[in-house]
Amino acid sequence: MPEVFHYTMTYPAFWLDYYYLVTWFLSMLFLALVWAIFFRYGKFSYGVDLGCFWKTSLIVVLTTVSLGAPMYYNTRFAGEHGQDGDSVKITGDKVLYMDRKGNEKRVVLTDITAIYQELITYNPPPKIFVVAAKSPVKDSLFVTTNLPGYKRFLAELTRRTGVEAKLH
Repeated sequence: MPEVFHYTMTYPAFWLDYYYLVTWFLSMLFLALVWAIFFRYGKFSYGVDLGCFWKTSLIVVLTTVSLGAPMYYNTRFAGEHGQDGDSVKITGDKVLYMDRKGNEKRVVLTDITAIYQELITYNPPPKIFVVAAKSPVKDSLFVTTNLPGYKRFLAELTRRTGVEAKLH
C-alpha cells in the first residue's frame, strides 16, 4: 500500500504562483512614489550643499529598501511555502514527488544512495535530500521539515532502501 505525504496549502494557489509579481509591482510603485516626491519637493543645486547630500542619501536608501524588501520577502516566502500543495508518495518500488501544478518526479528505491540534510540552511526550513545515483543519470529530490510527518517519511524510506538518513 502506498504511503502518501502532503504539504499543507496555507495560501491560495494563485498567491503561491504569483506572489513575486505582486511584491515587485508594489515595490516599484513605492519607488515611483519616492521619486515623484523627490522630484516634486526637491530643490537641486550643483554646488556643495548638505541639503542636497541628505536628499540624495535619502533617495539612495529608499531605492535600496524598495529593491531589497521584496527580494527578502520572496526568498523567505519561497523557502517556507514553496512546496505548499506538493505531495510525496512511496509506492512499491519508487518514490514519486508531485508538485501542486502536476509535475512529477520519480526516483527508484533501489537507486537511492544517500538521504541527508543540507549542512548549512541559508533559507529555512532545512531541506533533506534523497539522492539516486546508481542508474546512469544522477537525480535527487528533497523534502523539507515543513512536510507533515517528514520523520515518518524518512523512517519508511530508510526501512525500504536500507540507506540511513543523516540528519543533524
